[in-house]
Amino acid sequence: MKVTVIGGGPGGMYFAILAKKAWPEWDISIYERNKPDDTFGFGVVFSDETLGFLRDYDERSYEAIRRSFAYWDDIDIHFKGRVLRCAGNGFCGCSRITLLKLLQERCRELAITMHFQTEADDAQFPDSDLIVAADGINSGIRAKYEHEFGTRCDWKSNYFTWLGSTREMDSFAYFFRETPHGIVNAHCYQYEPARSTWVIETTADCWRKSGFGDMDEDAYIAIIADIFKDELAGHPFIKNRSVWRQFPSIRNERWSYRNIVLLGDSQHTAHWSIGSGTKLAMESAIALFESFSAKGKNVRAALAHFEAIRREDVERIQHAANVSSLPWFENVADHWHMDPEQFAFQLMSRSKQITYDNLRLRDAGFVEMCDHWFARKQREAGYDFPDGTAPMFAPLRLRGMELSNRVVMAPMAQYSATDGLPDDWHFVHYCSRALGGAGLVYTEMTCPGADARISPGCTGMWNEAQRDAWTRIVEFVHARSGAKLCMQLGHAGRKGSTRLAWDGMDLPLAGGNWPLISASPIKYRDESQLPAQMDRARMDQVRDEFVRALEFADQAGFDMVEVHMAHGYLLASFISPLTNQRSDEYGGSIENRMRYPLEVFRAMRAVWPVDKPMSVRISASDWAPGGICEHDVLALAVMLRDAGCDLINVSTGQTVSFEQPVYGRMFQVPFADKIRTRVGIPTLVAGNISSADQVNTIVMSGRSDLVALARPHLADPYFTLHAAAWYGREAQEWSKPYLSAKFQAQMLARREREQSLEMRRALRPPSHEVKEAGKPSRARDAG
Repeated sequence: MKVTVIGGGPGGMYFAILAKKAWPEWDISIYERNKPDDTFGFGVVFSDETLGFLRDYDERSYEAIRRSFAYWDDIDIHFKGRVLRCAGNGFCGCSRITLLKLLQERCRELAITMHFQTEADDAQFPDSDLIVAADGINSGIRAKYEHEFGTRCDWKSNYFTWLGSTREMDSFAYFFRETPHGIVNAHCYQYEPARSTWVIETTADCWRKSGFGDMDEDAYIAIIADIFKDELAGHPFIKNRSVWRQFPSIRNERWSYRNIVLLGDSQHTAHWSIGSGTKLAMESAIALFESFSAKGKNVRAALAHFEAIRREDVERIQHAANVSSLPWFENVADHWHMDPEQFAFQLMSRSKQITYDNLRLRDAGFVEMCDHWFARKQREAGYDFPDGTAPMFAPLRLRGMELSNRVVMAPMAQYSATDGLPDDWHFVHYCSRALGGAGLVYTEMTCPGADARISPGCTGMWNEAQRDAWTRIVEFVHARSGAKLCMQLGHAGRKGSTRLAWDGMDLPLAGGNWPLISASPIKYRDESQLPAQMDRARMDQVRDEFVRALEFADQAGFDMVEVHMAHGYLLASFISPLTNQRSDEYGGSIENRMRYPLEVFRAMRAVWPVDKPMSVRISASDWAPGGICEHDVLALAVMLRDAGCDLINVSTGQTVSFEQPVYGRMFQVPFADKIRTRVGIPTLVAGNISSADQVNTIVMSGRSDLVALARPHLADPYFTLHAAAWYGREAQEWSKPYLSAKFQAQMLARREREQSLEMRRALRPPSHEVKEAGKPSRARDAG
């Protein structure tokens, strides 16, 4: 079998090594445009886990590589004069040129032919059975077949440049500096004795105001050296084509075309803040090798297998970088107000892959420091909150309502009402979750009129019988638990008159449909009814129905009310440009599109008791081209805050039926973080949150005030009680008839927690460091 590898980087060479070692008869050649000792950049980073993979697949190159690495276990965060250290991370760095030379030497040992200073194109190799396009971020092969691969490139806003320094470092370090033009940060690590990598990053605004784009390399390096003069400690910067760049996020819908397969940066990119591109490329090389091991010389089958087994891992890493990690650095100014402890915790947990419990496993002292800070802040706010208590159990006050913890049972449609009347099913559903310890329990979206329902099974609040049925639930919850109850009120609009979810989600009723209304006459689906555009008379009617439902909610004793302005329902249909195509005063700008939703909210706020909070649920993204933008989301949050809204429930999507497929699209934390920070209003988030660990991570990091869980509460009504037992929360309220179970739950949870920690420690990848005797340790906080 003849294999041509175009691109002599680590990914391409490592595939060639594994293939040649397994199948010596294969004719493998590598073509590289640069010299063998050319390299751009300085060091590369691997984790202990990745080194474990390299050991398993080629111990000869692994041994050479690991003896050339600089190892560190700690991450230091330098912020506002403090140095906060988090241990237990298990990373190592190596000079990129050293890594290339080691892999080149291994290729020679295996008789792999290498051609340097040679431009190559697939057309030159008509007799090759397989062509591996490992030619980097500016891949000529990918560009040639851009349509066939389905290439998409999204340029990110921050500017960065790679520098080196002679300063030695015993940890991975983040340095953050505030300048007159904005914040500049540095990602730094040692990769060999007397050499460290410094990735300097700043926002586009700071880059422009600093004039970096108008300077030559020496001029802006001198300015950066002055910014980080204390951190450099007298050491100089080293340049190596250290130009300013913006990061391209590259995706390909298809990884192969005919007998050509993309590998490494030609196939995918992931921001350095989440992991090394070299690491990803070499792990992809392993997956490509495994695919040929599974499928033999059937190239098409092997390439299909490669994409099937590897794509999910790559897209998960890309998503973590593009949705959480990379935006965190693009918006670092949003976090500048934080105390160092919270800033450090949020930085460590920004990608969602590292959590509260994971950090405790890595470095219990780091989490204890953050716990102590968090408890102190709660006490300063007037709450009784002892040290060592997990953040999810912190109280929260909204107007006159105080929640006992930050756990919320999310609103979930039950489709079980008759003529809008909640029955025994709803009584058991809501009361059992309240007994389960959640601080706040939401009702499903409850409708202010019969024609406002999504389906005939939706609950309502348009008559006294419905009010009285809800009152029964509220009175039980208040008498038997510490939970508070929030009624969510919403009008289905163009998404109404549909079947029960299990009979056909979003499909119209087989018969007996009621007329629909919306901001504009646009169907939700092709099969849906065409809604009528609301006129002024209908607006008045619906507004008054919302107010009447609100008054019933107050009479029933609800602690809080939420207005549903998300997911493409009636009020949301005014907000999104995808569903509002009006040319009158209710269409066009965000101010116009919010005119009617604000009118409804203000009318409700005017009659809702002043000591009771009101919230609004919004869709912060439509996940579809032409949908609502970030500017509009922040603007509407300001309008709602100024109208007396106390909490924004941040959701996403469900506006249109043709949503753009986005991995993990329902994760709303980054949106909530921006609204909370920039608008100054508390937020609630849900979506893909399934564990108490995630709740603790979000609350500790300050990215949202409340965290709602949906399906976990369906599977476990006593989610919060179980979490309290797991985290040793003695003060968690249990209903008196259940007190006998409290001790047993705590004892079993303590035992399970200890066993789980032991197992997770045992499963952690071992360090691959060649140990040096007498290596000193450092204090956690050096400043």
